[in-house]
Formats: sequence, C-alpha cells, structure tokens
Amino acid sequence: MLDKIASINGAINGVVWGIPMLVLIIGTGIYMTLRTRFFQVTRAKHVTSQTIGGVFKKNNAVKTSKEKTSISQFQALCTALAATIGVGNIAGVAAAIAAGGPGAIFWMWLSAFFGMMTNYSENVLGIYYRRKNSRDEWCGGAMYYLRDGLGSKKGCAVLGKILAVLFSIFCVLASFGIGNMSQINTISGNITSVFNIPALDRNILIGSMSINLYELVVGIALMLLAGLVIVGGIKRIAQVTEKFVPFMACAYILGALIVFITNIGKIGEVFGAIFSFAFGFRAIGGAAIGLAVKNAVTWGFKRGVFSNEAGLGSSVMVHSASNVIEPVRQGMWGIFEVFADTIVVCTLTAFSILSTGLIDLHTGEMLSANKETALVSEAFGTTFNIGNLNIGGAFIAIAILLFAFSTVLGWSYYGTKAWEFLFGTKSTIIYKVVFVVFIVFGATMSLDLAWDISDTFNGLMAIPNLIGVLTLSGTVVKITANYVSRTFKGSGDKPMLSAFEDIQAEQEQKLKKEHH
Repeated sequence: MLDKIASINGAINGVVWGIPMLVLIIGTGIYMTLRTRFFQVTRAKHVTSQTIGGVFKKNNAVKTSKEKTSISQFQALCTALAATIGVGNIAGVAAAIAAGGPGAIFWMWLSAFFGMMTNYSENVLGIYYRRKNSRDEWCGGAMYYLRDGLGSKKGCAVLGKILAVLFSIFCVLASFGIGNMSQINTISGNITSVFNIPALDRNILIGSMSINLYELVVGIALMLLAGLVIVGGIKRIAQVTEKFVPFMACAYILGALIVFITNIGKIGEVFGAIFSFAFGFRAIGGAAIGLAVKNAVTWGFKRGVFSNEAGLGSSVMVHSASNVIEPVRQGMWGIFEVFADTIVVCTLTAFSILSTGLIDLHTGEMLSANKETALVSEAFGTTFNIGNLNIGGAFIAIAILLFAFSTVLGWSYYGTKAWEFLFGTKSTIIYKVVFVVFIVFGATMSLDLAWDISDTFNGLMAIPNLIGVLTLSGTVVKITANYVSRTFKGSGDKPMLSAFEDIQAEQEQKLKKEHH
C-alpha cells in the first residue's frame, strides 16, 4: 500500500516540480518584472529605505504597530523569514551543488532576481484584497485574491472560489508535512546524533509501537515550546520571531562569513566556477555541455524556489496581517525577503561549500562523500574545528534546530489562515491543537514518504496562486503605477489601497493622518 502511494505521489511530484512548473514560476517572475519595468532594480534605493532602512529610523510604523490586532511590517517580515529561512538554506543549497554543480548557484540567483517580483506581486494583491475577521484581525492571501479578485472577473466567480478552496486545502496539508513533521524530524535527527546521550538512546514500547526514548523526549519538549507560541496566535508568533529571526540569521551569516573570509583567496576561483559551470563552459563535448547546463538550471531554479517560496503564495498570508496602509510598501518587503533568503543566506552557504576544497572547482567533481547537511557541517568544520572537537558540526546542528523550529512557527500561521478560510475563525483552535500534537509524531517517526507527499502539496499550492497572480497582474501594475505617480511625481491621484470601498475609506483616513 505504501509503495503504491509512494509511486502515485512520485508521478504527481514529477509534474508538480517538473520543468513546466519551474518555467511557470520563473516565467511569472519575468513577466511581472517586465510589466513593472524592473521595479526591483529601478526603485532599489527606495525599496531599501522603506524596508530594512526603516527599521533604523525612530518612531515609525515599520517596527511597531499601534493596532492591537495587527503586527508591524518588520514583524511580518520576520515571521515570513522564519518560515522561509529553513533547512533548504543549508541542506537545499548543498543538494543543488551536489546534483547541479557550482553553476546551479548562478541559476538560483537568477530565480531569486525574478522571484522578487513574484513575491512583490503576491504581497500587493494580499494587502489589496485582505479583509477583517470577527476578531478584527487582517486576513489575506492567495485564497482571498482568488475568490474576490479573480472571482470578480466576468464568468470567473465559481472558478475563483474553487481555486481559493483548493489552495487552502493544499496549504493545510502542506503545513503538517513541510511545515511541521519534516522540520521536526530533521531537528530530532540532528540533536540525537550530534548531542549523544546514551542513557536516553534506547527504545521503549508504547502499546505495540517501539519508539526511541530520546526522540520522544525531544518531540515532547518541542511540542511544549511550540504550543506556548502557536496557541497565542499571530501577535505572539510575531513577538517571538521578531527577536528570534534576526539573531538566528545574523549568527549563521557571521559563521558563514568567517568561513568565507578564512578562504578569501579563493573568491576568484569560486566566482569563476559558478559562471563557467552555469553555461557548461567546463563540460567536455556537446552532449555533456547540454546535460551540465540542464542540471545546473533545473537544480538552481528548483532550490531557489524551494528556498524563498516565491510563487507558492505562502508568505503573503503573514504579510497581509501587517499594519501597513499602502499595498506597495508590503510588496517591497516581499522583495527584501527574497533578497535576504536567497541572495544573502543561500549564497553564503554556497561559498562556504565551494571555498573549502570539498568540490574540485575545475571539474565540478565532489571530493567529499558527505551529502546535504553533513556537507555544510564539513565545510564549517574546516574553519571551526579545534582538536577533536567538531565545533563546525555542532554549529550547523544548532543552526538547523533554530532554522527548522522557526519554519514550524511560520507555517503554523499559514495553516491557521488556510483553515480559517475553509472552516471559520472560531474553529482555528482545533487546527492549532492538532498541529502542535503532530510535532511529537514528527520527532519519532520515519518520514521519507511524509516529506515527499508534503513536498507535492507544497508545489500544488503554486498552481492556483500563480493563476491568481497572472490574471490579476494588471491590478498589480495599476497599484504600482499609482504609488510611483504619487510618491515620485507628486500627483494628487486617489491612492489604491483596497478593493473594498469601506476599507479603502478607512485606510485613506489613516494615510492622511500618517502624512500629517
């Protein structure tokens, strides 16, 4: 039975994460980049000043929210990054290099460059079509712009509702797999192997099941920790991630920078290998060149999309909960999110691997027998090992613990919002309790199939979302043009803040107060 499920899932996964899907995701990014006239480049200075630059300004709405039921723009970013900066930034990058060679990194950069505008578009639509729930909290995401945006087009009302429901179902299912059990399983495996405690490392019988005691203890501890945060809702999740994510990301970036600076002499070789292998210049023979480029492109794009989730419609749900008034402002945080996740964190992981002699930069051959997480541990170990102490391995184990746990917190919110769309606000406590309980299963079970199935649902989310982004691309262009006209040309155009008249009027009043 399990073999049959695995076989069916493998076939679906091959389509969901196949070349056509990657072309659709990257194609959407290219299309939105062209339609917004390369907004991520032409307005780069403005994007920086309004996003990360705003964090360092005094008395602004970027860092704090006066509204009791909404979170600040920075908290929205941190919660989104909590979900996207995960195991993919460590193991995913290593897998891309192992399978696609150093050239995969170039294509990962390219996917991020265009992915910035996909994420931007999702966030603009998320804010424009968001509504308030019975608790006066903002609710937005692909399901809302599919139902109310696509659904408002002639003859598309039923299609919009169906796609909104499908997106929500895929999101709930993915949240238990890629957002919960697979992350927890990675944490559990790392803790039990790196921090060996023989007294706990034994099997016990619970009913007819044999369970490892150490994994069970880790699972219960993680369940209690996560439960305290998740049941408290978005305000508590945001308060935790606001402190947690900057520390986590900065610690990892600092560690990777030390590895990179230690091997700074290889910077030319590393860049040379990335660009040469990206276009197959170092492959021998015509067929070999074609295969080398295909592998580099496929793995680079695949891991790039996996890493920053641009196009999946996931992070827009938390961005929509922010106190922002202008849709374009939150869109700009989407650009920064992809930049931070892929251009910064993934690049540093790649440089750590490529600069430490684990790969032959002339032939692209792997010189290490390690894979994924272990490959990054080995790279860090070349700099951080002292005597017999594997400090590099311990550092990566802790990084994965933090990255994966933060992903659980972020995805718990995505699942909650999808569940809320399907079953109503009051029923979300059911989802939260079940989600927290599943953490123990994640820590104690073998999850290869669960990971593969959740991977499929994760990809399936992208299909309805991208239909929404593409069909509503004209709306994104109009909102962007409206913002640019008012901000840079001083026009007196009426701001485009919401698709709904009552919310538009309310937000206009707030905008006037902000300007005064």
